[in-house]
Amino acid sequence: MARHERLSTLLDMLGQREKIDVEDVAAELDVSAATIRRDLDHLAEQQLLTRTRGGAVANDLAYDLPLRYKTARHVPEKQRISTAAAAFAAKGMVVGLNGGTTTAGVARALAMRPDLSGRGDAPGLTVVTNALNIAHELAVRPNVKIVVTGGVARPQSFELSGPLATRVLSELTIDLLFLGVDAFDPDAGAFAHHEGEASINRLMVERAERVVAVADGSKLGRRAFARICETTQVHALVTDTDADPDAVRAFEAAGVAVQAV
Repeated sequence: MARHERLSTLLDMLGQREKIDVEDVAAELDVSAATIRRDLDHLAEQQLLTRTRGGAVANDLAYDLPLRYKTARHVPEKQRISTAAAAFAAKGMVVGLNGGTTTAGVARALAMRPDLSGRGDAPGLTVVTNALNIAHELAVRPNVKIVVTGGVARPQSFELSGPLATRVLSELTIDLLFLGVDAFDPDAGAFAHHEGEASINRLMVERAERVVAVADGSKLGRRAFARICETTQVHALVTDTDADPDAVRAFEAAGVAVQAV
């Protein structure tokens, strides 16, 4: 297991158990206790947990992990979701992307589609995003015109939010929005952990003609702190084949077209 995967696994364990023991975790992950101690010390330096004698306990920050740790989660599922979702886009569209590991994957999949290449000075796609990492990755793609919302960056997610982002988005129309979420419940709607991000994401939904949510099965049937939008505002959901069948049926009953890949 690579170190970044081990760090993400340790944070997952803390989120589920609230406290962990060095010797127990070392046995579970089949690594030395010294390795686990170094990993826990590193995560404590990042203020993602609190070290205790012989282990660690969770703190509030562990439930909204920085993007660099989220990238190790559900990687194969997110890759399949990203590729399938990118197929929704057509040449010449204005595409919206909010922040997140899955939407970053969609951005890469869009950039790799040869049929979306532009001609001359005309871009194949116009991408509107409030995510700095997505803008950075797509800025070097000659077939993509990038529009960045502006705003104040949040270190955990690289998303821009606040009045500056609101001002830009209020002037734009988006053909297709790929919406990354922290949780998506068929009854309650789509959610984000942070209220500022939820507010900007909600405005992106309102400015979009069509909304495609991208979320692996672990996020379905769950709720988080701040609601982005109602389920009825989402037209399609791309998820993975491990998604709970009952949740999938509930989304379909609410009028959301579900594609599991």
